[in-house]
Amino acid sequence: MDGILPLWKTKGMTSHDCVFKVRKILGMKKVGHTGTLDPDVTGVLPICLGRATKLSDYIMNAGKTYEGEVTLGFSTTTEDASGEIVDSRTVNEKISKESVLGVLSQLTGEIQQTPPMYSAVKVNGKKLYEYARAGIEVERPTRTVHVYSLELIGPIQQEEETVRFRFNVSCSKGTYIRTLAVTIGELLGYPAHMSDLMRTSSGSFTEEDCITLEQLKEMTEKGIVEEAIYPLERGISHLPIREISDTLAEKVKNGAVLESTADLPDAHEWVFTEHGQALAIYQPHPTKAGMIKPVKVLRIE
Repeated sequence: MDGILPLWKTKGMTSHDCVFKVRKILGMKKVGHTGTLDPDVTGVLPICLGRATKLSDYIMNAGKTYEGEVTLGFSTTTEDASGEIVDSRTVNEKISKESVLGVLSQLTGEIQQTPPMYSAVKVNGKKLYEYARAGIEVERPTRTVHVYSLELIGPIQQEEETVRFRFNVSCSKGTYIRTLAVTIGELLGYPAHMSDLMRTSSGSFTEEDCITLEQLKEMTEKGIVEEAIYPLERGISHLPIREISDTLAEKVKNGAVLESTADLPDAHEWVFTEHGQALAIYQPHPTKAGMIKPVKVLRIE
């Protein structure tokens, strides 16, 4: 079974839990996810099956959208609602819509982020959350990420000691929404944390494409699970495509280095297809001028 299963992840499960359960339900080993979702986060989690596992990086790199909530008034160790409170300040002033929109505008485009201590980023071979659980603070690498859009949705809700509001964000791979929520609070002058988060799309997959683990089990028992699985081509639909002839297709399936031609897409990477089926992803050869080489061979004879 080769293809992509868009799964709707529920709260309380890790991404690895989802992979384990899909393996068990489908009775297959070659299963992988396309970017970690924290246990408290719900939403779109494309699961790659069989040969489609070669494409997990491409789905992750295609960008994601989220709907989240910021709560002003206190910050936590984990930057979300599950952590211990580390700083608090009562919000006793009215937070205006204009001030929130101004901050969201500041954080749109290329921004710098430092990953939270409770994250899977590795420093000296260990994940940051391993240091955090041991009570060890280490220097974390700052990274550049891209926020394509950041919008306020719904009202700003003023409560007794806190203020909260919801937002939509479209962003690049590697963006920490928890950290974004903390930064929004800092720019508004208050400690803050991400109080809710839902991933609404990953690559080309949206909530409408997804099924739950319970639905997957039911469809498998009924023998109609194929209806929930998308062809692997869907995972790389954002890349340019070049349809090729049978003769050239044989060389591509064998992973051959080829001469570049003028009719190839002007892109860093593209997909060679035969009769609409993706055969391989190619790119210009890094050391041989005028040549192209395969990055991923997806179908072989």
